[in-house]
Amino acid sequence: MRFFTQLAAFAAAAATLASANSVTFINQDDTTRHIVFTPSAGYPAIDTVTIQGNKQVKVDIPVSWVGNAYSVSEGKPQVPGMLAEFTFQGWNDFTYFDVSAIVNPADTAGVKQIFPASQLKAKVKSLVSGCIAFPCGTAYYAPADIQTVTTKETDLIVTLGNAPKVASREVEPGMLVPRHYVLGKLS
Repeated sequence: MRFFTQLAAFAAAAATLASANSVTFINQDDTTRHIVFTPSAGYPAIDTVTIQGNKQVKVDIPVSWVGNAYSVSEGKPQVPGMLAEFTFQGWNDFTYFDVSAIVNPADTAGVKQIFPASQLKAKVKSLVSGCIAFPCGTAYYAPADIQTVTTKETDLIVTLGNAPKVASREVEPGMLVPRHYVLGKLS
C-alpha cells in the first residue's frame, strides 16, 4: 500500500512539473483573437487558443519549452505578426522572453508586451519586453538587437491589442518628433 501511495505522489508531482510554466494572454480591446503557437524544432505543439475581446486566458506551457506565439484577429488572414518569444528553463534555468517585430513590424494590434506575472499590478515594470505603442526601445527590430529579458519566474503575462486611452505614435520618415519618441516613451 505504501508503494502505491508513493507512486501516486510521484505521479502528481511529475504532472505538476510537466505544466509548471504558464502564459496568461490579456486581450485589452474588444477584438476576438486566436493565439497561434509555433514550437522550435523538437518541442511539443501547443494548441491554438481563442480569446474573446476584453478577456484573458491562461495557457499551460510544457517544461523547457522553446517557441513563440502570435495573435490573429478574427476574420483576418493567419499571418504572423509581432512575436511573443519564449524559452522556459533555458540556460541556467532562466526563463527568457522578448517581443519581436522582425517578422512583421507593421503589426501594431497583436502582441504588445511580455512581463512576469508578479509585475501585473506594477505601474512601472522592471522586466518588460515590447511596447504599449509601437515603435519603442524595448522590442526586437533586427536580429542583432539586445532585447531578450531574463527571469527566474515561470508565469508570464502577454498583453494583446490596444488598451483604451493609449496615445498613438504614428511616425513617418522625415517627421520631426519630440525627444521622448527617440527614447521609446509615450510622454
